[in-house]
Amino acid sequence: MLWSEKLNWVVFYFVGILCVCSLITNVSGSIHEYKNEAFYPKSNAFFFHGGSEGLYASKLLHSPDASSSDKPLKGKSFMRFETVTFVRPKESANKQNEMQTITGMVEAIILEVKERERIGGSFLKTDLLCCTHNLSKEGSCSVGEVIIHIDPENPKWPRRIKAFFQGTNEETQISEEVEIERTGMYYLYFMYCDPQLKGTMIKGRTVWKNPDGYLPGKMAPLMTFFGLMSLAYLVLGLAWFLRFVQLWKDIIQLHYYITGVIALGMCEVAVWYFEYANFNSTGSRPMGITLWAVTFTSVKKTVSRLLLLAVSMGYGVVRPTLGGLTFKVIFLGLVYFVASEALEIFENLGNINDFSGKAKLFFVLPVTVLDVCFILWIFSSLSRTLEKLQMRRNLAKLELYRKFTNALAACVLLSIAWIGFELYFNATDPLNELWQIAWIIPAFWALLAFILLVVICALWAPSRNPTRYAYSEEMGDDFDEETVSLTSSGIKNVEMAANLGEDLEEDKRE
Repeated sequence: MLWSEKLNWVVFYFVGILCVCSLITNVSGSIHEYKNEAFYPKSNAFFFHGGSEGLYASKLLHSPDASSSDKPLKGKSFMRFETVTFVRPKESANKQNEMQTITGMVEAIILEVKERERIGGSFLKTDLLCCTHNLSKEGSCSVGEVIIHIDPENPKWPRRIKAFFQGTNEETQISEEVEIERTGMYYLYFMYCDPQLKGTMIKGRTVWKNPDGYLPGKMAPLMTFFGLMSLAYLVLGLAWFLRFVQLWKDIIQLHYYITGVIALGMCEVAVWYFEYANFNSTGSRPMGITLWAVTFTSVKKTVSRLLLLAVSMGYGVVRPTLGGLTFKVIFLGLVYFVASEALEIFENLGNINDFSGKAKLFFVLPVTVLDVCFILWIFSSLSRTLEKLQMRRNLAKLELYRKFTNALAACVLLSIAWIGFELYFNATDPLNELWQIAWIIPAFWALLAFILLVVICALWAPSRNPTRYAYSEEMGDDFDEETVSLTSSGIKNVEMAANLGEDLEEDKRE
């Protein structure tokens, strides 16, 4: 495939990213908005999924200096229905009697994930969701309502909230606040059983809040994590900067690239921290801030991989430039950035549940393939670099690259093991019942990248004797320690031969 054709594919993929961004008009968060969305049939009911989040139980916080308006929200965990409106078709409303009090009903059902079996007729050995005349005869449910098996230990749950259509009215609303008294993964369902309400739409929003803010429980620990990572990058950046300034006369080109990666890492974790902090205080994720965060992540991931590849090729240590490989390296980096940006946008600027599995695979697969390409290219380059250094007996550089290879191999093994754990975690927890520890999965990758960067900073730290590790322009690649020793010994051998010849001539004369 020609390079022009490859660039066309990159442009096509980038246009696809822009299309995805244009489709996402509102970033999902703790404020779940419903914009004239339809119910869909499920069993003998009509169903709409209103959202799901991990919520911690309310806790009491008494602050003497807090105003009265702030006190109800202090340490309170709740789910609030803010003018959630149900609109039935005009034809359905016209069929009703104006004098009739109740002409239709929609139910909002809040349940903890472990209570999911209590919704529907599974305990009555039926797959129906709505109660029928035959089931009502057993006294287990009421006709026209969703079947709920109340928890005897907690009679208030699962929670049912009813909204009634009156007369020929086309709309009805729910405006209520439900306090969360028990920590868990909560689901919100909207359902109705009356077939005459077919075509009913939902609009409005629900607000979900944890005791310490609007950040979902699954994501709350990440704000603390990125705060700590910001401090870690600040310490690393300060230590590197002081060393950089102290030995600025001995700086090589590679040190500038390492400085750039540290700066990108600092910006990435800082932006993510402020993004989560804003999310926690407002309950929504502005697309602008989130887009900046995912872009910093994509750029940093791309530059980090290019740095690893360049170091593995011996850039700045055994070769002054990448030569003919420069364009291939830049092209691979460009393709990886586009694929990574698409995946980050997919994961952070939209609700993953709104996309099909095939759509998710479309974004995940290119990044996975490119990561494999990077790994293979990095280790094949490392192998050639180590072989070259071993043949030339350049012990200082050889020891440096052996340490780097060991650290990189350890990171790859850890990554493979963690990918296996991540696959197992997602396969065994499809309903997010382990939401309280789910944050460790993205946190691991950020921490591993930081550790590898620290290793590179330690191995290639600015030194008072940079020529020991850096490429020497005077000697070139062929003039290393072995060449110097062989040349010296050759000169000595020539001198000895000359002296020996002179002695033989004197002996003949005598």
